[in-house]
Amino acid sequence: MSDQTFQLQPIGRVVADDDGFGLAIDEPYREALTGLDGFSHLNVLCWFHLFDQREYRGITVAERPYRDAPERLGIFATRSPIRPNPIALTAVPALSIKVAEGLVRIPFIDAEPGTPVLDIKPYHPAVDRIREVSVPVWCAGWPEWYEDSMTFDWGAVFENAR
Repeated sequence: MSDQTFQLQPIGRVVADDDGFGLAIDEPYREALTGLDGFSHLNVLCWFHLFDQREYRGITVAERPYRDAPERLGIFATRSPIRPNPIALTAVPALSIKVAEGLVRIPFIDAEPGTPVLDIKPYHPAVDRIREVSVPVWCAGWPEWYEDSMTFDWGAVFENAR
């Protein structure tokens, strides 16, 4: 293992209320939201702080996390929050962006309220969309499109959901 370290500073946090979810951006970074309006989706990098524990960082194999998966999967073949570095990447629809208030409204995100946001990048088809993709047979029945994943029964996919 490398002894090299890096220091990350959150730019904000995931928030939730009756209106849905949001990215609450800290004051020093709010001006960085300028120009994001017009992008329908954003890529959000978060730090899964609830899984930032030494014992989780050493886990490199998951024992059949998905029902149709092989007996063992390397952690990099999963979307698990348990990782050597608990960095999460997710695409979200941008409903509204209020630069002065530092609030990006989103309908949902696969992160808990309070999760530190590390960075935001605009989703752009020229760099984020891939024409021909393939997935292993064990996850071929998962939704093909992001929008369909909102109504997909993800509970039926996970091994421990039986």
